[in-house]
Parts: sequence; structure tokens; C-alpha cells
Amino acid sequence: MSKGLVTVFGGAGFVGKHVVRALVKDGWRVRVPCRRPHTAQELRVIGNVGQIQLMQANIRDEASVMRAVQGSDAVINLVSILFQQGKQKFESVHLGGAENLANACAAAGVSNVVQVSAIGANEDAASDYAQTKAKAESIISKAIPTADIVRPSIIFGPEDQFFNRFAGMAAMAPALPLIGGDTKFQPVYAGDVAQAIAKLVGQGTGGETYELGGPRVYSFKELMQFVNEATDRKRFLIPVPWIGASILGMVGEIAGCLPFVKPFLTRDQVANLKVDNVVGDEAKGFKELGIDLETIESIVPPYLERYRKHGQFHEKTS
Repeated sequence: MSKGLVTVFGGAGFVGKHVVRALVKDGWRVRVPCRRPHTAQELRVIGNVGQIQLMQANIRDEASVMRAVQGSDAVINLVSILFQQGKQKFESVHLGGAENLANACAAAGVSNVVQVSAIGANEDAASDYAQTKAKAESIISKAIPTADIVRPSIIFGPEDQFFNRFAGMAAMAPALPLIGGDTKFQPVYAGDVAQAIAKLVGQGTGGETYELGGPRVYSFKELMQFVNEATDRKRFLIPVPWIGASILGMVGEIAGCLPFVKPFLTRDQVANLKVDNVVGDEAKGFKELGIDLETIESIVPPYLERYRKHGQFHEKTS
């Protein structure tokens, strides 16, 4: 018997695929609204025939969000951007999207809602990303008081944009930039985040906030050393002062203006790197949800094999 219908905005993305898989495993029917459904057909094979429905919608478009939410028993919002490009702006995606979602859920009477935010979300932050994430939380919570807020640290997994990015740089450059080498991170596995989200909608959300971090805290320098080890690349770690990082961020933004080019760094991301990204001492998290956690050491090396000199056939040097 199906538990009901969950609509997952952002279900075609990196974390979204893990969430869809976890929901299907728990017996939910899943609806995935996305801008280009034809690019997400692989989601259909995750579940049984008819268990996963794709539909065209854009979280920036209120009418399409209303259609997507109709008939839902629960709604999850995973939509997020790490940098601004074209029409994809923090204001329109994070804030406009949250407002559209909140209005649609209120109109449809959906109270079982999970809003995925980020550790470090703060309306007073120097980063526009962190500011808009915090404001989106407020919009959702005011409209749907029973909505749960989930704040992960940096998320890792085979398609992540963190370890893959720096492993790719290690494969091509003689050195890795060390921006804010002492900044602390608590990387968390995408599958563990997905389990948490599925558990929250399964038990019915209750207006709580959960901060999700992995089992260990690392400095940025330690994570770069881990990338070197996983790729068997002896790359220098070059400390970059904040002013130099801001210049690199500006160059990245200029490069990002070109069609189909993702900026390698932005000034907003540099601002984020100045703040520790770890779970608060008093925050609720995985412990309250009873979920055992995966480590970067057990998950990351196999998917970074392709960045080694001879890929999967590479023999590590002593």
C-alpha cells in the first residue's frame, strides 16, 4: 500500500535522486516537477511502474507550482543554486521559489513540508546565498508552521560539486588553492541526508529545524589533503589571502557570463568560506532521527578514481 504522494521539487538534482530513491523505498508515490522532464527520465526506473511521475514546472512560476502541489500529501523543496547565472538568481530561486511553494502548500492544505536550507543560513550573513537561504526558511515557516527546516553541511556523493571539483583541479593543475584553510566543514553523505528527509515526511513534520553534518569535522586544508590522497596527486597547497580569493571570485564570475560555463569560484562563495560550516552544539540532527552515518573515507575514494593518472587501473605510489 502506498503511503501517499510526495512532490519533490529539485528531485532531478544530485541530492534529489537520493531523496526520490529513499521515498520509493519507504513506499511513497513520488511526483518530480522539473523544468525539463525529458532530461530526468532515468528517475522512472528507480521505482515500480507508475510510482514516479515527472511533470513540467518551474519553481519561479507560481501557476506551475500550484499545479505540481495539487493532490500531494507531502512536499519537499530541494531547489537551490550555488551561484547566479542568467535568470537563476538567489532572489528568484530561493526567495521567489519559497514564496510560491508556501502559497501553493497553504492553498492545497499541505502541512507535511520539508524545506532544505543550509548550515550557515543567516539573514545577517555577508553572503547573499546564506542570506536568501535564511529568508526562505522564514517564508516557509510563517506560511506553514509545521514545516521542518533541514540544514546540511557540504554534501558529498558521486555527483557532488565539492570533491569532484577539486579532484578535477588536482588532475590538471600543479597546485590547489587553499582559501580559508582553517575554516571548518562537516561533510555529510547525500544518502544520509535523503534518509533524514524521508524519515521526516514519514513521521509527519512538526515545525522543527535539523542541522545535518557528517561524523567528523575537517578543516578546508584537511579536505584538500584528502583529495590529494584519494587521487594520488602530490599537489602543493597554496594559501590564498582573502583579497586574492575575492579577485579569483571576480574572475570566476566573469567567466561564468559565457554560455555553458560554470564559474569555478564567486565572491559570494568566498564570503561563505570565511564561516565555519558545522552543526551547532544545541541543534537537532541525525542523532534524534536514529540514522547511522557514512564517512568520506568510505564513500569518496571510489568515485574519485577517475581523476587518478590511470583511472581505475592506477597503482598508488608509496
